[in-house]
Amino acid sequence: MSSPQSAVPVAQIGVTGLAVMGANLARNLARKGFTVAVHNRSPQRARQLLADHGHEGAFVPAEALTDFVASLQRPRAIIVMVQAGAATDAVIDQLTPLLDADDIIIDCGNAHYADTRRREETLRGLGLRFVGCGVSGGEEGALTGPSIMPGGAAEAYATLGPILEKIAARVDGQPCVAHVGSDGAGHFVKMVHNGIEYADMQLIAEAYDLLREGLWASPKQIAQIFRQWNTGELNSFLVEIAADVLEHTDAATGRPFVDIVADIAAQKGTGRWTVQSALDLNVPITGIAEATFARALSGSVDQRRAAADAFAHAGGGHALTVSDADLFVEDVRRALYASKVVAYAQGFDQIDAGSQRYGWKIDRGQVARLWRGGCIIRARFLDHIAAAYTADPQLPTLLVDPYFATAVADGAPSWRRVVSEAVWAGVPTPAFSSSLAYFDGLRRDRLPAALIQGLRDHFGAHTYRRVDRPGSFHTRWSGDRGEAAA
Repeated sequence: MSSPQSAVPVAQIGVTGLAVMGANLARNLARKGFTVAVHNRSPQRARQLLADHGHEGAFVPAEALTDFVASLQRPRAIIVMVQAGAATDAVIDQLTPLLDADDIIIDCGNAHYADTRRREETLRGLGLRFVGCGVSGGEEGALTGPSIMPGGAAEAYATLGPILEKIAARVDGQPCVAHVGSDGAGHFVKMVHNGIEYADMQLIAEAYDLLREGLWASPKQIAQIFRQWNTGELNSFLVEIAADVLEHTDAATGRPFVDIVADIAAQKGTGRWTVQSALDLNVPITGIAEATFARALSGSVDQRRAAADAFAHAGGGHALTVSDADLFVEDVRRALYASKVVAYAQGFDQIDAGSQRYGWKIDRGQVARLWRGGCIIRARFLDHIAAAYTADPQLPTLLVDPYFATAVADGAPSWRRVVSEAVWAGVPTPAFSSSLAYFDGLRRDRLPAALIQGLRDHFGAHTYRRVDRPGSFHTRWSGDRGEAAA
């Protein structure tokens, strides 16, 4: 593999794919003093970037991929910011013959971690380094400082680290970036981040719905409640921007903005990936799963219309009536916090399971620190999560950490009141309810799974274990009903 010499190698890092996220990452790098090679399949994007933002730093534009590669100092580091899937593979295939040993390709898109593992193995066999790098923070974060979750070989991070640390968000003086593990670890952690994000948004939406139904409050009034919540333990980016959205008035109609938006929540697939992965890993992420299914239900418009007509008079047992507004608001707040703790706990359980399955050795405390700034799910209580896993890296579940165990136990009565009132009134709270059911299942000394296993043995001879002695057993259900060791 050798490169052309049609350009002078002056750039310290390159970015190919200059849609908004790619362009903003390139600008962030240039603002931090790096000379940045820029390339796009359509050369006009690179020209536009320089026309609009060329004054922000040193850019080296190239229309041909060969010139783009040749403008980079070795070992070359190239960020790929194109659509996940086939488009990413196509760019990698175009770059590979132009690169030399130890050059680095960094995929900063939302790739599936299994694709990242495949690409890393293939390129490693060619003497190249491939880094699957999760980036969270949206367009603004890419420009001003995202949370960055790189995987791949540690040797690649030795080269990339000083660059990424300069462009990442910072909290308490520390950059929100660290090498999280080999091959697909970075994209796996980013996938779970997005799954938690799904749950977090669904929980906030359910809290809004409960407050509006129970208090007959306007969106602006609920925005003020959210702003108050954001001063305490619920402090987070998502609660902050939820207040912004609820406070906004539609200019065309004068109505609350939230009332003119169609109630169909879209998704790009990372939530589904998270749920599918959790099923493969046998990890219950009920809050994330229900949030993902809630989006699917919101898009089932024809079914919802038909059901609304068919069950117009079925309703709940009674309207959601509130006799003490302050108590109700506090109950919803506590239920939201407890449910959020469950969602994050389940997400970190999935990260641990993935780490064990693939040998990534992911430090969950470190991940929590990476998420404290720049990313969409940044929240005050991530400091407590980081502290919990630092104090006990083998913590079986976040819910048993003393800080969170106390918080959830204190909130449980409110949580139960909110869920029971919502069920009785016919107000759907899938994420609140499933999170509470998970909490109750987790703390039960004995579950009805014993009956399920008995049924499985009855119809399929799947065997069972006993509580009083080791081994697996089968009962001869269609015979003498005697028991045999399996």
